[in-house]
Amino acid sequence: MTTKDIVLDHVSIRFGSYTAVDNAHLTIQGGEFFSFLGPSGCGKTTLLRCVSGFSEPTEGRVLIGGKDMKGVGPNKRPTALIFQNLALFPLMSVAENIAFPLEVRGVSRKERRKRADELLDMIALPGVGDKKVHELSGGQRQRVAIARALAVEPDILLLDEPLSALDLKLRHHMRTELRAIQQRVGLTFIYITHDQGEALTMSDRIAVMNAGVIEQIGDPESVYNRPKTSFVASFVGETNAIEGKVVLQSGEMVTLETPLGPLQGKAAGGRRYKNGDSCYLFIRPEQMELKADAEAPNTIAASVTKEEFEGNSRILFVSANGVDMRVTRVNRGGSDGMVTGHAVTFAFDPAHATVLPHGQLAGA
Repeated sequence: MTTKDIVLDHVSIRFGSYTAVDNAHLTIQGGEFFSFLGPSGCGKTTLLRCVSGFSEPTEGRVLIGGKDMKGVGPNKRPTALIFQNLALFPLMSVAENIAFPLEVRGVSRKERRKRADELLDMIALPGVGDKKVHELSGGQRQRVAIARALAVEPDILLLDEPLSALDLKLRHHMRTELRAIQQRVGLTFIYITHDQGEALTMSDRIAVMNAGVIEQIGDPESVYNRPKTSFVASFVGETNAIEGKVVLQSGEMVTLETPLGPLQGKAAGGRRYKNGDSCYLFIRPEQMELKADAEAPNTIAASVTKEEFEGNSRILFVSANGVDMRVTRVNRGGSDGMVTGHAVTFAFDPAHATVLPHGQLAGA
C-alpha cells in the first residue's frame, strides 16, 4: 500500500432502515483515475462523502495511506471535493477564488497570487486571474474550480458529477481536459458519474454500483466487453438482452433456446450452467451485422420498426417474434435509410455475445 492508496474496508452506510451503501470493499491506488458509475440513488455520492469526511460509515473503515479516517474531519484529510455546482464566489476575481483556501490557511497575499497564477498556467487559463467568474465560459469555470481544489495540494481530488450542467459538446471537451489535468498533476481522482461515456473515456478503473452494491470493478474495456452481471451488461452502454433457457454448454460456449430460436454466446466469467437455467444473452448493437449469410450462427430475420439517424451512425429498431432489438450501422454517406416494415436479416458472432444468469436489468 502506498501513502496515497484509499481503502474502503467493508463499508456500509445506513440511514435508519435504509441502506445507502452495502459492504463496499475495494482499494483505489494512488495516482489512479477511479470512477463510481451508477444510476441516481445507487449510493455513489454517499460513498464519496464518506471518503471526504462529511459522513462516517455505519460499518467498516475508510483508510487513506493506511491510516483509519474515523473521527478525522474533512479539513484534516488529504482530500479536496468539487461539487456539482462548483460553488465559486461571484464577487471574487478568478485568482481570489483559486487562492481562497490558502487565505484561510494564513498564506500571504503575495504567495497566494503567485500560486493562483501558477495554477492558471497549469489549467491553460493564463492571464485571466483578474476577471470575474461570470466572465468565463462554463468549461473555464470548471477548470477554475479544479485549480482552487488543487491550491491546497491535496493527495486526492473528489469530483461529484462536475460536468452534469454542461452542454454535450463541452462535456466531451472537458472529459479530455480533466484526464489531461489528472495525468499532468499525478493526483488520485475519484469521480462520481451516471454517464457511462464519461466513466469509459476517463477512468483507469470503474466501480459499477446498483442499489448500494458494487456489482463490478474493472478497467473500462473489461466492464464494457466482459460484464459480470445482468445489471452491468444492461447499464454500461447500449445492448440487446434476449431471454432464454440453457439447452447446452460446451466449454465456455452456451446455447440458449429463445423466442428467436437457438442462439449461442460465451459464458461470462467461466460460469457453468445447467440445462433449463434461465439466462440472458447480451449482444451489443454494433456487433450485429446486416445481410448475413443465412447459414451463419445466430442468424435472425426481423422487420424494421423505425430508424434513427445520429450523424455518424444509423440506429435500426427491429422486431422478431416479439423481441425488440437495436442494430447499429456506421454512416458511410449516401441515402441508405430503411423504411418501417423493411425485412432485414442479421447475425452476430457467438464470441461477441455474453450469457449471464437471469437478473435485474438497468431501468427495469
